[in-house]
Amino acid sequence: MNILFICKHNKFRSKIAEAYFKKINRNRNLKVASAGAIRHGIPFNKRQFKISGEFGIMLKGKSKGLDSKVLRKQDLIIIVADDVPKSLFNNREYIKKSAKVVQWKIKDNVGGTSDVKIREIVRQIIKKVDSLVKQLEKTK
Repeated sequence: MNILFICKHNKFRSKIAEAYFKKINRNRNLKVASAGAIRHGIPFNKRQFKISGEFGIMLKGKSKGLDSKVLRKQDLIIIVADDVPKSLFNNREYIKKSAKVVQWKIKDNVGGTSDVKIREIVRQIIKKVDSLVKQLEKTK
């Protein structure tokens, strides 16, 4: 099964979800990646990077954008963001007909958000990923 986490820029929310999923997942048949729906190539925010490390989540690699080749491989697309419309994935020409699209609606860490808010976003993502992994374990 291929899973893709998506947020606006692929520099925080989807990267946290991908990294945390990889950290806790024990099922080698689950492949996970992340991408940005709008823009990518934006460097990590140093505060976000530092705070994710407090949770044992190491952000790696450059941010990536959506690619039709990658999208067509996905069985599950999770929009981690509240600012990426689910309707972007209504056109089944670009994704598998059987792909499931889910939206978590986690708010962005815009501008001068406090460290407290960044930690809260990370906690929300951890909770969602924990729940997802448990769900997937039941459907083995």
